[in-house]
Amino acid sequence: MWYNRPTVKRLLVLFFLLLIISLSGIVWWNRGHMAPDSKNKDNKIFVIQKGAPVREIGNTLKAQGLIRDPVVFFLTLKMQGKDRNIQAGSYRLSPSMNVSEIIENLEHGTLDIWITIPEGLRAEEIAAILKEKLSEYDDSWVTELKKNEGYLFPDTYLIPQTASLEDVLAILDRTFNQKITEAGLSLDDPALNKILTIASLIEREALFDDDQHLISSVIHNRLEIDMPLQIDATVQYALGFSKSEGKWWRKNLTREDLQTKSLYNTYEKTGLPPGPIASPGIQSIEAAKNPEQSDYLFYIHDAKGRAHFAQDLEGHNKNIEKYLK
Repeated sequence: MWYNRPTVKRLLVLFFLLLIISLSGIVWWNRGHMAPDSKNKDNKIFVIQKGAPVREIGNTLKAQGLIRDPVVFFLTLKMQGKDRNIQAGSYRLSPSMNVSEIIENLEHGTLDIWITIPEGLRAEEIAAILKEKLSEYDDSWVTELKKNEGYLFPDTYLIPQTASLEDVLAILDRTFNQKITEAGLSLDDPALNKILTIASLIEREALFDDDQHLISSVIHNRLEIDMPLQIDATVQYALGFSKSEGKWWRKNLTREDLQTKSLYNTYEKTGLPPGPIASPGIQSIEAAKNPEQSDYLFYIHDAKGRAHFAQDLEGHNKNIEKYLK
């Protein structure tokens, strides 16, 4: 049989090139999985920021000497389908760990976790978030959290999974103190509780940021003339958890609900409730401190949650007719 010698030679060269590339790839792959320093058992705290992409995590691991190759790390995660299992938080990792051990820790070995407390939640709702996230949570926490109603600043926090109630309160307190200082307030300000109470009402009542200062104006105007605030959110707070609706803030208030006997019911009681009814964000706090100057005494919300204001009952009734009927 006749063979074309140049063709055979080219095939042999191609074969050996592919073999060399394959062997190099295997060596690269295996080396990329090895620990950067098997003798170095020192632990490092590695933090994954909320929303960090996998490629960024790999590059940061490489930069901190915790893996050899970010590409190997990325491909391994993808091949194993674990790229979505990695959670934001802090982890204790060591250069002596190989890629498989690193990935295992990033799936399960978090020390701290990111916990988000949205604006406008009452203490019991914040307690439910902490119960879901923290291993040391105890139902007795609710009582202490309620004592800090309105002072549990809404934000995203990095909290140790095994944090105690005291740890959690200390973390939240630091942010609260920082935020009110930025707003020109302080813990010893005699007006602080009043401002936070008004801010909590604004937080529950304003569905849009640009409504906040005018709603604040209505509240201040009514307080000045001893006119009942008549804010539904205060009644919702007084009523507590609604079993029929399955939530804390009952939506469909009845005439009987509005007659609930409570210091928090601003339909029955003139002036502010005893304290905040929820945790206000910084914008609501600033709106409470600096209300818009207006003559408005009334507002209603349309179907989209936008507030419409009026100076008197006649204008208020016209708004009701226009936006609600």
